[in-house]
Amino acid sequence: MVELQNVRITYPTGDGVSRITFQVPAAAFVFLVGPSGAGKSTILRAIYMDRFPDEGHIKVGAFSSLFIKKREIPFLRRRLGIVFQDFKLFTDRDVFENVAFTLRVIGSKEKVIKKRVLRVLADVGLSHKSRKNPAELSGGEQQRVSIARAIVNEPYLLLADEPTGNLDPETAKEIMRILFRINARGTTVIMATHNYEMVKNYPGRVIHINNGRIVNIG
Repeated sequence: MVELQNVRITYPTGDGVSRITFQVPAAAFVFLVGPSGAGKSTILRAIYMDRFPDEGHIKVGAFSSLFIKKREIPFLRRRLGIVFQDFKLFTDRDVFENVAFTLRVIGSKEKVIKKRVLRVLADVGLSHKSRKNPAELSGGEQQRVSIARAIVNEPYLLLADEPTGNLDPETAKEIMRILFRINARGTTVIMATHNYEMVKNYPGRVIHINNGRIVNIG
């Protein structure tokens, strides 16, 4: 599903990642664990090809960072779901339209949009708040909307960047339960987090990153 081979990415500040090599099989749940600034978000950006390696290469499904053309990147991202720590919801539209946005961009029919949006909102327990504005929701509810938007296009890979970072412990557990339900249906999940204590309570492969390098895979 995902392969990084000897990936090095540098920034003008000197931060980045180096010699990153790992593989993620289909339907796996993988944690990228490390402190803030370790390189976790850089790796996720590289996987959805928002940042290309200075050395090495990345494969995601049939797409390769060595050969992908700029015009093909949107087609890769249509097969991915991305969940951010700060939700990145549109404040000028309601919950339904936030989730529907992904499908409207690719030109889905209105009947398909309605069916899929209502289904994923039910999956995350927010059917009753489909016409609320994001500002009327709690942090945990906003993150659930973000997850619903990420999975509405039925991606084969879900990338979650610190999805519980701004949430209280109980709400974080709720988000983790949702992510594992999605994974149980066959979607590969790669989740970045600095919370190693939380990770120890869940099954999944753990890749430890520090100072831009992998220090352990367990």
